[in-house]
Amino acid sequence: MKKIITLGGSNSKNSISKALAEYVGSLVSGVEVQNIDLNDYEMPLFSVDREAESGFPKTATALDKEIEKADGFIIALAEHNGAYSAAFKNMFDWLSRIEGNIWREKPMLLLSSSPGGRGGQSVLEIALARFPRHAANIVGSLPVPFFDANFQNGKITNKELNEEILTLVDQFEKAL
Repeated sequence: MKKIITLGGSNSKNSISKALAEYVGSLVSGVEVQNIDLNDYEMPLFSVDREAESGFPKTATALDKEIEKADGFIIALAEHNGAYSAAFKNMFDWLSRIEGNIWREKPMLLLSSSPGGRGGQSVLEIALARFPRHAANIVGSLPVPFFDANFQNGKITNKELNEEILTLVDQFEKAL
């Protein structure tokens, strides 16, 4: 059975990006889903000096091993001041030092979410430009606006938005 990882790009205990990634992951059929919480992989602030002195954090190498074992990814990014959250960026920096091709050409759905009308569009655009340089095989992407109004009781309630997500899930399943 194929294995996918869901990952929300925030370390908030009530992360809407984590909730979105896990919801979309639950829609993928015939796979084992591993929901990754950034809080389970806390890492010291990245610096080349720290890397030279101490090597890679155990949490970074553990997460890299999980990524290696996965067949695909559903990532929902949180937008903090128009970019990645600090927790996600720090994780991304450490992982890129372990393996430059972080995503290993495996299929990925790339999502973003926010309470506002753009749905994290700025961070999504950054990731769409950056992730392919780290071997991301992005098969689809979507910003999810007005998260609180469109996501209730653990699922997308906006019919049109949910149809877009189901189309992306179908493309993702075919790419796995």
